Amino acid sequence: MSFPVSSTHQIPEVVAPIASLMSSYSAHWALCGGWAVDSWLGEHTREHGDVDVSVFVQDQRALFNHLRGWQLVPHDPHVPDDSNELWDGRGLGTPGHLHCRPDAGKPVPGGALLADQGFTLDVMLDDRDGDQWVLWREPRISLPLQEAVPTSPWGLPTVAPEVLLFFKARDMRRRDKLDFEALLPHLAPARRAWLRDALGLAGHPWLTRLAG
Repeated sequence: MSFPVSSTHQIPEVVAPIASLMSSYSAHWALCGGWAVDSWLGEHTREHGDVDVSVFVQDQRALFNHLRGWQLVPHDPHVPDDSNELWDGRGLGTPGHLHCRPDAGKPVPGGALLADQGFTLDVMLDDRDGDQWVLWREPRISLPLQEAVPTSPWGLPTVAPEVLLFFKARDMRRRDKLDFEALLPHLAPARRAWLRDALGLAGHPWLTRLAG
């Protein structure tokens, strides 16, 4: 895949404060989601509701301390889907994520938590085993962190294109399909082969396109 020349000046205005916030985080993190797709392609491909970053569930105490003073609303297997209770530091599981906004003293609303309510940061909780990012436990699908999180043209740690598409394959929302169509033509043969093999283990209808 051919990337634009790296320049932190290319970071979009909405991403810049999140990048600054996470720059002092003491553990691994990476830009993910739709903005990560845009960072690899060097263009704004679609509208994004918020900024997604990935951290590892094993480092959740570091995250809790780093975002102290923010309203953090977790959604993981241990709470009902309609729960919007603030994170009190309890142990979180995967798959899970947190809606996050600076604490302005406002009560957390019910229902979906949106960027226009101030929840501009969505933190994905992922899994690792030492220096291996474990994308799928059974069957085990993993990558070394240095391969899974390269530096993007924006100068930020960013989830690699093939890993982005592996995760997007789980939900198959309209935006995930758009990202697949945008990224697939630019995947180098080795990245495409890894994605094909990983989805072959997990099972997925995108395999037909990847075989072409």
